[in-house]
Amino acid sequence: MRAHPVFGDSLIAGVLLVFDLGTMAAAGTRVPGSALLFVGAMMIAPVVFRRKYPLGSSYVILFGGSVQLFTHGDISDGAPFRLADFALAVGLYTVVAYVGRRQGLLYAIWLAVGTFVWALWRMGAGAEAAFMVFVIAVVFAFSWALGEFVGARRAYHSELEQRLKLLETERDQQARIAVGEERSRIARELHDVVAHAVSVMVVQADGAGYAIKSNPDLAEAAVRTIADTGRQALTELRRLLGVLRSEDQSGTQWMPQPAAGDLHELADTCRAAGLPVALETAGDLGTLPAGLGLGVYRIVQEALTNTLKHAGSGAAATVRVARTPDQVEVEVTDDGFGTPHDLVAVSGGNGLIGMRERAGVLGGTLEAGPNPGGGWRVRAVLPLTPS
Repeated sequence: MRAHPVFGDSLIAGVLLVFDLGTMAAAGTRVPGSALLFVGAMMIAPVVFRRKYPLGSSYVILFGGSVQLFTHGDISDGAPFRLADFALAVGLYTVVAYVGRRQGLLYAIWLAVGTFVWALWRMGAGAEAAFMVFVIAVVFAFSWALGEFVGARRAYHSELEQRLKLLETERDQQARIAVGEERSRIARELHDVVAHAVSVMVVQADGAGYAIKSNPDLAEAAVRTIADTGRQALTELRRLLGVLRSEDQSGTQWMPQPAAGDLHELADTCRAAGLPVALETAGDLGTLPAGLGLGVYRIVQEALTNTLKHAGSGAAATVRVARTPDQVEVEVTDDGFGTPHDLVAVSGGNGLIGMRERAGVLGGTLEAGPNPGGGWRVRAVLPLTPS
């Protein structure tokens, strides 16, 4: 009946019709049959469509009651009203529940006026008329109260549905934001992996090309370094791209994320690429939180990659990582001969943007710029417990 309200309202109309037929039969010959049928149709038929057209159907019922008032307000002895008149109470309930209090109050005023006119005109001033007015007022008051209750429940459920839709929309938006942030993080990871690996491979390939005739052993070592760097880059690329796969990930090979304890291997890779790297560490870096350790590793990796690409030949780099009770200090300097203008232009690239974002996510700060004595300097301060 909730899914098909017309069906339920048809049952109500059918019940009113069945009981009203007995009242019409009792009217006898005092009231024309056409008036009885017309008023019955005007008051009962609109009940079927009361929820689809609440205001229109209710006023059609009110019009039928007005016609009854002027044609057969007292249809028989002992029955001053017909059972179809209960449709007026149904109309009042419908207006209050489905339209609103203002329209319901106006409808109730019309009902009150009609009731008093009917009582004074058809029944006359007396105790019986007063009692009938009281009974009708109780019925209409009950209809109003029931309409208020049902209307409040409908309004509550409607507001609840709207809030649920809003929450679903917000949840979808948060999911899209989270996906975007995760893709940005993966893009930074890909940039770090690819930029570092490709820089090392390009430097080694150039060296192998120059030394392939004069020093085959050195060229062979450079080619091995290229192969090892490529394999390491492919491993990390498979791990990162596996996160983006929407199909079954059962075959994805997951590798541990690098951490601050892997800086020695990173320094060895850069030395093999032709960049002398001096690594100085202080404090226990192996017990750093995973996110902080990864951040330290990626900042150092990106700084050394920029040194490989922009510092020029003959440059050397120094990496200092010190853990204190409250924070981790990372400093990467080089003595490259790149001009300050070129180096400052590099700061707008994805590499330094990624380093700044990593430091910001970890609650720290990062400074990057030309060294007063020449070269380039990157310094990051990362708290162990971000605020």
